[in-house]
Amino acid sequence: MADSDAHHAFHDEAPVGEDSILSTRGIEAFTRKVTTTANHLVGPLSEGAPAGTSYHTAMAEVHKQLRRPGIQRSVFSMAKTTPTDLVRSKFSTVEIQTRALSHLSDDMLQNIPEDTNSYSLFQGFQASHPDFQEEGRKHRRRVSRGRKMLEDAPTSPGTPQHLQKLKKERSSLMHELDMLAVRKNMASSEIREIDIKISNLSGMRRIILERLAGLEQEEALIEHDLSDMDGRIDDAELLVQEAEEIAAQAHTHTDEDDLVTDQEAEEFMSQSVYERLPPEEGTPTKAPRRARLRTRKSMPILHEHFQPGTMIREIKAHIDEVNAMDFDVPFGTLVTSGVDDQVKVWDLNAGLCIGALEGHTASVRTLQVQDNFLATGGADATIRLWDLSRAHYDPQGNMFGEGEGDDEGLAFVGGNDEPIEPPEGSMADCGLYSLTGHVDEITALHFRGDILVSGSADKTLRHWDLEKGRCVQTLDVMWAAAQASATLGSGETTWRQPARPASRSADFVGALQVFESALACGTADGMVRLWDLRSGQVHRSLVGHTGPVTCLQFDDVHLVTGSLDRSVRIWDLRTGSIFDAFAYDNAITSMMFDNRRIVSAAGEDVVKVYDKMESRQWDCGAGITQAEENKTPAIVEHVRIRDGYLVEGRRDGLVGVWAC
Repeated sequence: MADSDAHHAFHDEAPVGEDSILSTRGIEAFTRKVTTTANHLVGPLSEGAPAGTSYHTAMAEVHKQLRRPGIQRSVFSMAKTTPTDLVRSKFSTVEIQTRALSHLSDDMLQNIPEDTNSYSLFQGFQASHPDFQEEGRKHRRRVSRGRKMLEDAPTSPGTPQHLQKLKKERSSLMHELDMLAVRKNMASSEIREIDIKISNLSGMRRIILERLAGLEQEEALIEHDLSDMDGRIDDAELLVQEAEEIAAQAHTHTDEDDLVTDQEAEEFMSQSVYERLPPEEGTPTKAPRRARLRTRKSMPILHEHFQPGTMIREIKAHIDEVNAMDFDVPFGTLVTSGVDDQVKVWDLNAGLCIGALEGHTASVRTLQVQDNFLATGGADATIRLWDLSRAHYDPQGNMFGEGEGDDEGLAFVGGNDEPIEPPEGSMADCGLYSLTGHVDEITALHFRGDILVSGSADKTLRHWDLEKGRCVQTLDVMWAAAQASATLGSGETTWRQPARPASRSADFVGALQVFESALACGTADGMVRLWDLRSGQVHRSLVGHTGPVTCLQFDDVHLVTGSLDRSVRIWDLRTGSIFDAFAYDNAITSMMFDNRRIVSAAGEDVVKVYDKMESRQWDCGAGITQAEENKTPAIVEHVRIRDGYLVEGRRDGLVGVWAC
């Protein structure tokens, strides 16, 4: 009964619901009782106390504690618990999982790779510890200071103390040298590990780059399908409109003589809407065809992940010099014209020729691509408008050839050595209409929206309304020059010749650009004139070039011009002053800029690139990549850039595509 009471007393301190876990307070109380009992048993007897009194008193206290129910339950629970459970109860779940995962099997322990490092982990820690490095520097300072004191003070080289000191210093230096060798070995190992990681990452980057190229090819296919579907919808809408017109006419005419027969209706439907409308005065010979602007839904970004100066593709476009060229978006549509009087349309994604545009009776001197529209100006004094979305071209069949997924379909694979002949009849439906009015060859043009401005060797600029297809204004450059001379009071009304003789024949109107009512024009006298199309007057003249202006482009703040005087100048449109200028060794024949770079063709086999963000100049082109092969590429004549995607045309008819 006493044992039962002690058991209950021992368990009385245990928390409710934790019968299987010992109570800390209960154990402490039990320990105090046992300690007190032992002290009484082994302690000295007090005077007058009978022997064994301490033992009986202690046992009475133990029995009293053991009678507590909580202590009894804890004792019974501990008796049933295994030692493994006791140990496990002291670890948390996270610690148990960590210990289980960190376990290594015998096979893994036997196949541990050999380490070429001859130094131990402790040596590496000792060598790289900051305290040791600081101690080494202090030691070197002490040795240097001590050596200087020994040199200055009288020494006794033959004494044992001197020899012992030298040996001690030598031992310290050797130890420090060994530690430096350990640190060198550690640094070398880290470099090798980094090289391995870089190699693995380069391989992964190549795989993901190919995946990105495949995704952009699929985007190009879907874009083509969307354009084709839009064309079908336009044709269907036109047929429905013609059918409704026929039905309305048949409903209004009640007389049998005025009724439209089925044959007449079929002939009426076969005619174009513009052919049935009465011609207006001043309209071109061929009325404008119906065309719709089709913009891309997605923009390629593959070239942004190439290193600057990487060649994406090289195409043999013409058998002779490239006259003019332009493209819409990276990996999009490129149009080139050459001295061979051919105008070719290219798929930059596959490097294939879509077709040739026929209509000009002489070589095309200037052209511009904007979305699916193309404007070309030729030596036959005519301007022609084209809708490239009407081309009969299957990019999926031409891109992959016989086997889908072939490496030749990748967008960064090189091109051919011979000019690619375009398929016949693929561009037969692309012609919209032609604009006539100039009496000499077209040397420059630019259009934006429904406004097109052209410059010709007849010394005039013409302002065209593309919606009506007619010329709405003619600007005489010679008259503007004479007015400017008269305003200055010089009395000179003749054309100002360049101070420096041109190294090549220059066009009278070298370049122009229009934005709404603002027009910038560069001419052979080295002047850059800013026109207001609303009044037809020159708003400002920028004087600075000493040779014919061959190219220009402006944005909201700056106007960049290139000239045969071998310079590229950046003008501030707000003040009309020169903001910056760059001089080159040869004449500037072409220039263009995007948000970051200004690229120029300066009579060399490379493209001159100026990075506006980093304020540095560098070269990009075949002259750099083919220098190691002892090849001499042809001179670059024309450059175009958009979003870091550079296309350059050379005198031998080659077209190079680069990441810039």
